Amino acid sequence: MNDFAIAPSILAADFARLGEEVDNVLAAGADIVHFDVMDNHYVPNLTIGPLVCDALRNHGVTAPIDVHLMVKPVDRIIPDFAKAGASYITFHPEASEHVDRSLGLIKEQGCKTGLVFNPATPLSHLEYVLDKVDMILLMSVNPGFGGQSFIPQTLQKLQVARKMIDESGHDIRLEVDGGIKADNIREVAAAGADTFVSGSGIFGSANNKDPNQYDSIIKQMRDELAKV
Repeated sequence: MNDFAIAPSILAADFARLGEEVDNVLAAGADIVHFDVMDNHYVPNLTIGPLVCDALRNHGVTAPIDVHLMVKPVDRIIPDFAKAGASYITFHPEASEHVDRSLGLIKEQGCKTGLVFNPATPLSHLEYVLDKVDMILLMSVNPGFGGQSFIPQTLQKLQVARKMIDESGHDIRLEVDGGIKADNIREVAAAGADTFVSGSGIFGSANNKDPNQYDSIIKQMRDELAKV
């Protein structure tokens, strides 16, 4: 597989100049803009909402925006993010009373769907909805805070998820989020992932100052992925 996508998480960006930050990582070769949406309820932190998504679209960002909802309940805010320009909307099955209904709502709003699995959440939630999912996101850290270390058990879970996707015959991206850096991205890809969320691994690498360092770190990631 060589259809790899790098998705910088703007949670680690400099919010005082967010449009410029996003422009710089996309110019450096990133593929997808990743939104970590936290509500201080489902997870112990509070981050960004649809207004930020809308602002980036109005700024001129045309790349796919991947909205990861760490909120509960999810249904109320799905239409707001769809209207604001989200491309993917992913959520945690624990945060929805009716997973099938929430997936349907995302589709109705014209976005691609995704389910997110915390480190200890079983993949069995996928069993009856695999035909309605465009992306599976495996958390390789516990959600709520940036800058955490990769949980190694995620590699085995990625292998299981990749097997499920391949056997289903559906076109589903397999994304991983948490502790992804140039020094472990090849191992993660070899386990089956094709989409890689990295916050501090990209934005932190340049201390949010020198956009040329974004070129360097994303090239390092690409070079490692080329060895898979």
